[in-house]
Amino acid sequence: MYDVLIIGGGLAGLINAIVLSKAGKKVILIERKTYPFHRVCGEYISNETLPFLASLDINPKEWGASAINHLQVSAPNGTLLFMPLDMGGFGISRYTLDYNLYLKAIQSQVTVITGTSVEDVIFSGDIFSITLSDHTIYKARFVIGAYGKRAKLDKQLNRSYIYKRSPYVGVKYHIRTDFPANYIALHNFKNGYCGLSAVEGDKYNLCYLTTRENLKKSGSIEEMERNILQRNPFLHQIFSNSQFLFEKPEVINEISFAPKTAVENHILMSGDTAGMITPLCGNGMAMAIHSAKLLSGLLLKSDEEKWSRERLEVVYTKQWKELFAQRLWVGRNLQKLFGDERLTAMSVRLLKTMPSLTKFLISKTHGSVF
Repeated sequence: MYDVLIIGGGLAGLINAIVLSKAGKKVILIERKTYPFHRVCGEYISNETLPFLASLDINPKEWGASAINHLQVSAPNGTLLFMPLDMGGFGISRYTLDYNLYLKAIQSQVTVITGTSVEDVIFSGDIFSITLSDHTIYKARFVIGAYGKRAKLDKQLNRSYIYKRSPYVGVKYHIRTDFPANYIALHNFKNGYCGLSAVEGDKYNLCYLTTRENLKKSGSIEEMERNILQRNPFLHQIFSNSQFLFEKPEVINEISFAPKTAVENHILMSGDTAGMITPLCGNGMAMAIHSAKLLSGLLLKSDEEKWSRERLEVVYTKQWKELFAQRLWVGRNLQKLFGDERLTAMSVRLLKTMPSLTKFLISKTHGSVF
């Protein structure tokens, strides 16, 4: 019997586990892969997270994180926008970050099981029974869903968004290239955009969002990159003059930005499992960390003040919406300005002439220091 069982060992899952275990709760975390491993991710985190991470004795600089304080945006035709990032952020790979958080969780007395997945979750008599793929069964008072963008469990839970096909595909590489380490770039192309930013070890993360239609028309990732992405002159330069460090790219399909629910069948959702912001906003990792701070804090408060499960679920849903719903809405609508080649060029030209508007849009997709 555990106080909390966490499904998924990404940022939200690991942060929830560390906070709750440090507070004396008996926590178990299930991760289907084995650390360390790569994830499709922009690998940029807003500095709004730093005070909270410091409170957990986590300093990303010790793991090689790069400081980022400028933004570069290009349209498919090469129109370019530069601007400083007032709050700034840092770049660090999920390979390094998640692995070090995993070690931190182990040090914090979290039971971590890797290399197996959750097959079934049953709630009965105010207790969860969780069955793993190796047929082991665990019981817990609370379950946190932090398994990422989508999973087989979403179908079991009959989550409405899972039945709506998403056209988006994510592709990620690590590269070595000639680019200012303090910049994050967002290079647009037809029906997609590509982020570039420094991570640890003199490497850069190159991660792009595109559509199945782009991939289908091209026949392969390589042909799509050659014929669609590289029509943007900046992407052509990057692909032509960089050292690609992976044998093959990391790829994820069916990325959905549809609204989700923060609680499903009494499972408390955290991170991308509760709601995913569009990658062009650059705030997904910070949101995952913030959502874990919110949920773990409420779980501890509800235990201390003897809340009912219903009250905890209502309060968490309300506070999650207050923190993140507007950000997600702005992100979904902001994404509509990018992808169409002419509209993207017009948007970049407009933002170049109105830096205050650019700062306003960034502020609406980011939070304050927490």
